[in-house]
Amino acid sequence: MRVYNFSAGPSMLFEETLKETRDTMLSYKDSGLCVAEMSHRSKDYSEIQTEFITILRELMDIPPDYDVLLLQGGASQQFDAIPLNLIKKGKADYVITGHWSERAFSQAAPYGDIVAVASSKDATFTYIPELPDNIFREDTDYTHITTNNTIYGTRYTKLPNTKSALVADASSNILGEKIDVSKFGIIYAGAQKNIGPAGLTVVIIKKELITKELPNCPKMLNYYTQASADSLFNTPPCMAIYMAMLNIRHLKKLGGVSAIQKINEEKAKLLYDFIDNSGFYKNNVNKDDRSLMNIPFLSPNGELDKKFIKESASEGLLTLAGHKTVGGMRASIYNAMPVEGVKKLIDFMKKFELANK
Repeated sequence: MRVYNFSAGPSMLFEETLKETRDTMLSYKDSGLCVAEMSHRSKDYSEIQTEFITILRELMDIPPDYDVLLLQGGASQQFDAIPLNLIKKGKADYVITGHWSERAFSQAAPYGDIVAVASSKDATFTYIPELPDNIFREDTDYTHITTNNTIYGTRYTKLPNTKSALVADASSNILGEKIDVSKFGIIYAGAQKNIGPAGLTVVIIKKELITKELPNCPKMLNYYTQASADSLFNTPPCMAIYMAMLNIRHLKKLGGVSAIQKINEEKAKLLYDFIDNSGFYKNNVNKDDRSLMNIPFLSPNGELDKKFIKESASEGLLTLAGHKTVGGMRASIYNAMPVEGVKKLIDFMKKFELANK
């Protein structure tokens, strides 16, 4: 029986993706091989990788002066790769809006003069801080933000006007809402939210930022090495890329990012409206900064939170526990979560409230 998986990642995939993966598990086309068994140098795999990049470029309207790299290691590995590739003058600015941007900042800190120019930690990351132009330093190599904060449920609705290349961890909202790629130097994302299964990391990088002379950067983290080899410097996560290709192929059939953003806005509005009109549940995020992808909420006390998580699981509503740093509940409603799943969650929330007032 399929359930509704509200996990922050790995998340639900489109059923069409899973069915086509199943149908090609023993033999992709007439190869007699599963994609997981293929050489990454083979013609069949090359076509898969090419189709993935082609569709991604189309869906995100990626300009021709950007490379698309298909890497491993998750967004966490990019926390080190970014400064190792970009630090030339020795300075970078970071905006801290949650756990993952804190991690990115701390991993970058050893590589230069790395400064947190703004933070929303003072209010448990429940808002995006104001970012006036003069907050950013002169002569920096890049400025780093996290466009959507998975744990705390906030997102940027307006990009800062930075003095250097804007670098963004977009792991939890990429392909879920429109992003103007031309505003960024680098967009990177772990795949396990809206792109596909875990194991793949996508890096979209302006070509002018890819430089050869990087004496302190390991080859596996070097963007020049990876770009020069068309992301085939080492064996890529072929199966993850195949499933991601199927997933975004289906997204294209649905009408692309603009179409799915409307659905995501509908899902988020349903859930936020119910929470806001309830005297039982609450969401503490500043309303102007609320995420479309990750919606944290609380019941009146911690014991009821635990009861909610246990009883919701028995109803086929899985992985609703909030992150350990904040507690409560969190509904992650990425692209593959249907509207029906959100409606079923709301129905359960109504029933739980009536039974526990």
